Amino acid sequence: MKRTLQTICLFAVLNIPALAGAETLSESIAADYQTRLEPLFKHFHAHPELSGVEFETARRMASELRDLGYQVTEGVGGTGVVAVLENGPGPTVMIRADMDGLPVQEDTGLAYASTARQKKPGGDEFPVMHACGHDVHITALVGTARQLMQRKAAWSGTAVLIVQPAEETISGARAMLQDGLYERFPKPEYALAFHVDADGEAGKINVPLAITGSSSDSVDIIVHGVGTHGAYPHQGVDPVLVAAQIVVSLQSIVSRTISPLEPGVITVGAIHGGTKHNIIGDKVEMQLTVRSDSFETRKTLLAAIKRVADGVAASLGVPAELMPEVIYSSTETTPPTINDEATARRVRSALVENLGADMIVDNPRTGMGAEDFAYFVEPSLGVKGVYFDVGGTPADQLGSAPSHHSPFFKIQPEPSIKSGIEAMVVSAMALMPPAE
Repeated sequence: MKRTLQTICLFAVLNIPALAGAETLSESIAADYQTRLEPLFKHFHAHPELSGVEFETARRMASELRDLGYQVTEGVGGTGVVAVLENGPGPTVMIRADMDGLPVQEDTGLAYASTARQKKPGGDEFPVMHACGHDVHITALVGTARQLMQRKAAWSGTAVLIVQPAEETISGARAMLQDGLYERFPKPEYALAFHVDADGEAGKINVPLAITGSSSDSVDIIVHGVGTHGAYPHQGVDPVLVAAQIVVSLQSIVSRTISPLEPGVITVGAIHGGTKHNIIGDKVEMQLTVRSDSFETRKTLLAAIKRVADGVAASLGVPAELMPEVIYSSTETTPPTINDEATARRVRSALVENLGADMIVDNPRTGMGAEDFAYFVEPSLGVKGVYFDVGGTPADQLGSAPSHHSPFFKIQPEPSIKSGIEAMVVSAMALMPPAE
């Protein structure tokens, strides 16, 4: 196969030996997996921690990265960890892995299944499980850190590795930024991250060129009414009826307010009201999630919720002083995650050249999941982001594997971790070529 000058240079950048008998990047990763990373993954899987209280996970990650020679800072944005490796002139590339688990009782039957339980500060105790694959992410980050350290002669720049808390509550990235991530540490020109994907074939890599995750906003609506006897509804204002009509009318926002070419979701995930069969109460509480793929659509959807709630309430006789309260969460909120197209193409090209075209897939999106990596690459910050997926399910189980957040969720760790490391190392080195 004819090699272009660009390809030859890329192979030199990644330090992939051409001599017979020399250890390739994939061989080095495979050896590292067998000796170090597999036990580390099993440890993380068996000892998950909830969002914001990932104390032991953070300590272990800090120790692993410090032992590799990185300059490590703990306690960034709560339990976040930042590891820096300065390696001459060149760009700064940030590589992020999230580390929190979920309040789910594991039922996978794995020998290393989690039996952990944990209390949130001042809260109840929950079973905890890595039901979303973050154990894959942090294990791969350690493997990536080791490969970058071993290949310092093949790249030039600064690597900033971050272990992020509280992705599941879409609050950890924002907390790290608010704690000075981009001021206290080298600010990146580029940011990279991946998510293991239960809908993807184990080890295969999908690099979207644009949208990778929707915005997500949690919204509460408190609907007020005038209580009365259930047999005398005309003497009050029924908040259950008002809430029911609001639920239906909210769907008109998606179908009649935004372009039919723009995706959007408004889901009422919970509704609570009333105390007894024959009592019309005075309050109903609703919990919503709102999703979109663009900043403008997001604004339109969120603004319309208050308009619709007030309009429905007024039409059903709710007094002006009892209009619905619409509360937009200041913590459970994230913008859409949109890859920088030019950088995504650059990363994708490097992966094709070094891993082979058969390892790169174009999987369609199957829903409007959200990801707080978006905060690191918001347009105003000037950081070019690439967020990609690494498949985690054997090919013969695709379509039937348990989904993320399921108690039966389990990833095939070896191909997922090895591909995640190789893809991240190749991507980072492509963005930090050696100084001339």
